Amino acid sequence: MNVRDLGLDGVKEIVPARYGDARGYFSETYNHKRFVDAGIELDWIQDNHSFSAEKHVLRGLHFQTPTFAQDKLVRVVTGAVFDVAVDIRKGSPNFGRWTGVTLTAEAGNQILVPKGFAHGFLTLTPDVHVIYKVTAPYAPDNDRSIRYDDAEIGIEWPLDGAVPQLSQKDEQAGSLQDTDTGFVYQG
Repeated sequence: MNVRDLGLDGVKEIVPARYGDARGYFSETYNHKRFVDAGIELDWIQDNHSFSAEKHVLRGLHFQTPTFAQDKLVRVVTGAVFDVAVDIRKGSPNFGRWTGVTLTAEAGNQILVPKGFAHGFLTLTPDVHVIYKVTAPYAPDNDRSIRYDDAEIGIEWPLDGAVPQLSQKDEQAGSLQDTDTGFVYQG
């Protein structure tokens, strides 16, 4: 398993080893001991599966406020996405900064998005299946969204002039500056 820091506190790209032959391959997408050995010790409690039928579906930027904040381990099993994490911890030297990585089924790579970061992704192909682990259950009263196109964050989504498909919740999301995230940087 290869682990690469993506430039923001705790946001990492994880690439599990694959063992293949003419029939295909085998990969351990999560192994508790290997994650602990890499310094990642989280208590995963739920797996989620998201399907997007078309290219340019944009989901995010989402997070849950404390006490239901979620760490996420995200991977693509069909297709490809551009996946983003945004630091939403008030007082952080990286507040409002983002990092992104392309996740593909072919590469088998994953992104670890810790608590205190908003998460979103843009589908780069049709028929995208995304699976992700979380460390807290869905809590509707703690569910929040930030605008995907917040100018102060400035995410460079690879839309190539296309208009993304958004949920009603994401269309109505506010800016990061206008959102009480509930997260404070602990330095």
